[in-house]
Amino acid sequence: MTSSEATAIAPYRVLSLDGGGMRGIYTAAFLESLVGQFAVSRGERSLDLGRGFDLITGTSTGAIVACALAIGKPMTDVVDLYREHGPRIFPHRIKGRRSAIFRAMTGSYYVRRGDQALRTALSSVLADETIGGVFEKRGISLSIPAIDMSSHKAWVFKRTPKSGRRDDRYPLVDVCMASSAAPIYRSLAAVENPASPNAPKQVFADGGLWANNPIMVGMTDALLNATPGQPIEIFSLGTCPRPEGEHVTEAKAHRSMLKWRLGADVAPLGIAAQEFAFDHMARLIAIALHESGRSIRTVRFPNKDVPASMMPFLALDDTRREAMDRLVQQAYRDANMTKSACDDPGNPEGALIKDLFMSLPPAPSAAAAEKDG
Repeated sequence: MTSSEATAIAPYRVLSLDGGGMRGIYTAAFLESLVGQFAVSRGERSLDLGRGFDLITGTSTGAIVACALAIGKPMTDVVDLYREHGPRIFPHRIKGRRSAIFRAMTGSYYVRRGDQALRTALSSVLADETIGGVFEKRGISLSIPAIDMSSHKAWVFKRTPKSGRRDDRYPLVDVCMASSAAPIYRSLAAVENPASPNAPKQVFADGGLWANNPIMVGMTDALLNATPGQPIEIFSLGTCPRPEGEHVTEAKAHRSMLKWRLGADVAPLGIAAQEFAFDHMARLIAIALHESGRSIRTVRFPNKDVPASMMPFLALDDTRREAMDRLVQQAYRDANMTKSACDDPGNPEGALIKDLFMSLPPAPSAAAAEKDG
């Protein structure tokens, strides 16, 4: 196959969405803004972003955005979900050692409240849609990481052309509950197995413990499902990641549980390390595959450093109105920068993103979407 013949084949496109708790409002607002800008430039009311991808993978808060995109929900609905329900999902913010001790003393009270609030919020957006239903009605594959607590092994809720039908009947609400069940911050997720409704419920923990940046999940499924010779394009989006790192002296290296805020500081550390490692692994694997003749490209967007002024607003459980406003404002600024990159003919990553958005179908009208659902 010649290079011109290869480029004529429509690419297999993947969207990968990181976890990050309340920072999911940034992801939704960023996509909302970018879709809106391209819709205006194309003279459309709105665009159906989910239909631009063969596969969408998302972890934790990224799973919520992923599932909403997969069923065709506008990102404004997801932004509203975080604004309206966020304070009830995280009813108590862990701000320091004293608040961590307070949470330890109050037992499961706050995580129980948050669990109920999250299920209510998800039901308002995802209704009773299932993984298999999305695949059948919209032709979009989903891969959503979690952890099966019965075995402490990775579990991916999945429906692709080659995955089989194990997870077809899982409601998207349960899938998102499972993927976002972050220890310490939230309850574990107890969900019914649709294949065995009378059996004890399955219990899951947050997929962010092993794949907070699920780009490797998306790459693996793309390689399994793309046709031979079909180019693969993977678009990876973070959650306004905080600039990490700290100076630790030898004398302060002996941290106890209290210094880790009873474990609350471990999650951000794992998120930052995974994001960096998985992005670089995916990039290096893509380069190796490209050199061996398989066309595969990865794009991480946006890829600018977060302003220092954002640091006080990036906690996973920060539901203050000011924090949400700042995340949305930053998302809009980053979307503007991304659109500028798309309009730059000398920017290859911008060209890839532009090709994606210019190929999106128009979003169906509300009446048509209701009839189709």
